[in-house]
Amino acid sequence: MTGSIRSLLPSRRDYAHVGRTWRADLLAGLTVGIVALPLALGFGVSSGLSAEAGLITAVVAGVLAAVFGGSHVQVSGPTGAMVVVLVPIVATHGPGAVAVVALLAGVLVLAAGALRLGRAVSYIPWPVIEGFTLGIAVIIFSQQIPALVSAHTAPADEHSANAIIAAVQSFARFDPGYAAWALGSVAVVALCMWGAPRVHRAIPGSLIGIVVVAVLTLAVGAPLARIGALPAALPAPALPLVDLPTLAALAAPAATVAALAAIESLLSARVAASLADTGAYDPDRELVGQGLASIGSSLFGGMPATGAIARTAVGVRSGGRSRLAALTHALVLLLIVLVVSGPVGQIPLAALAGVLMVTAVRMVHPDTVRAILRSTRADAVAFVATAVITVSFDLIVAVLIGVAFAAFFALRGMSQASKVRREDLRGEPRPGDERIAILRFDGPLSFTSADRVFAEVDAIRGVSVVIMRMSQLELVDATGAHMLGEITQALERRGVTVLIKGVQPRHEELFRSVGVLDALRHHNHLFADLPSAITHARSHVQRETTTA
Repeated sequence: MTGSIRSLLPSRRDYAHVGRTWRADLLAGLTVGIVALPLALGFGVSSGLSAEAGLITAVVAGVLAAVFGGSHVQVSGPTGAMVVVLVPIVATHGPGAVAVVALLAGVLVLAAGALRLGRAVSYIPWPVIEGFTLGIAVIIFSQQIPALVSAHTAPADEHSANAIIAAVQSFARFDPGYAAWALGSVAVVALCMWGAPRVHRAIPGSLIGIVVVAVLTLAVGAPLARIGALPAALPAPALPLVDLPTLAALAAPAATVAALAAIESLLSARVAASLADTGAYDPDRELVGQGLASIGSSLFGGMPATGAIARTAVGVRSGGRSRLAALTHALVLLLIVLVVSGPVGQIPLAALAGVLMVTAVRMVHPDTVRAILRSTRADAVAFVATAVITVSFDLIVAVLIGVAFAAFFALRGMSQASKVRREDLRGEPRPGDERIAILRFDGPLSFTSADRVFAEVDAIRGVSVVIMRMSQLELVDATGAHMLGEITQALERRGVTVLIKGVQPRHEELFRSVGVLDALRHHNHLFADLPSAITHARSHVQRETTTA
């Protein structure tokens, strides 16, 4: 028990290689911090809270997840997927509810890690993940449109909680003059984000774009809405006000946030482990770290946190190989809060919208979409269904339905893979061989195919002996094994002798416990090889002929 708890806590081994990687880690952390600044600001504003909330989350959650998480290179903070969930929560319960939701969700994620539920994310199929990502990208892009058509934001009760519908509704306030300035800002940011990496991959195009737009806005006096004043220090920690009515109202949103935080963080950690040789990640400890990160963020008035795939990838590709890189990223953002909060407050919201729009576009990889759509019909349906439901309804529901689609088609494929073939007897034919049926069972035998297999075997007529070959049988569940016992009993009641050949050792215990072997007329009717079974079958037929 003590060892199990210790494995979920930080240890000296987490920093075993820092002595030789610290230079690269510091540089990677600086790079990620610069990349994360506009994203943290943008996600804070886009969620319906403030740029300050985004920065607080990136700093506090970034430190806690780096120290307590299960990945050596995971970078955590506010993410686009979380924003998608928070927007309707803010619209329904107000901005003050987010800290409570972050606290409750953090406790749930922490508990999931303590209960060792981290491996559950491995059951989410790739097409579902990609459909989920596509849906999130569409929502993030749509959420930026209202900030571009007018300087005035409609009250929460005057627009839909659905991002696409809200984007369409925002055109009722369309201001051509403002929209021209805003779209121009987006174009400048997009051009910088597209062109900077082509000059050098280390140049932060998003930050350059924001600086250019901010300077031009001040220079020409463009009428663009700004972030506004930011605090010059982190606020003092305080426990969010939680009472029974609040818990009842926010329990369901908190569960949704917790599920999303767990899924996104574990997916990000899994991707990070494949980008470079940074060591394996511990999914259970990662949940513990992300739970503590959201709890810590809530105490400072921040948002729920998750692992951020894009920022994690930037850190790894910039040379980050230990937790020092993620810690440095958070400290860089803290330094920005302490030193340059005034200039940051002058950044136009349209520039942040441009960063998020480009980020949303980059989340979608056309080659991946084409590959899934051209793969199998089942995968294509799961992908499209997950994307459509994510955009139309709810992220977690989309994942559940996507997994359900994938599971349905997987079970159907498993059912179709189960086959029963009648084979001819080998060697020189003998009189009476037509009274012997050799049935070869192939593939998995489970509840998905049990009834069909039973019907196929039960339909056999005009035989005295049935040899059931089991050597090619793959997966067998209790339903499939029970069906074999019922087949044996049904044939024996009709006077047909059943012989079983080639039961694999891994299936033998199940066959005994379910009663398959007990259904045989005699214990000698179980054979290890086919020739012996055929010899025994011929002796049965010969005795029947002699008796007749």
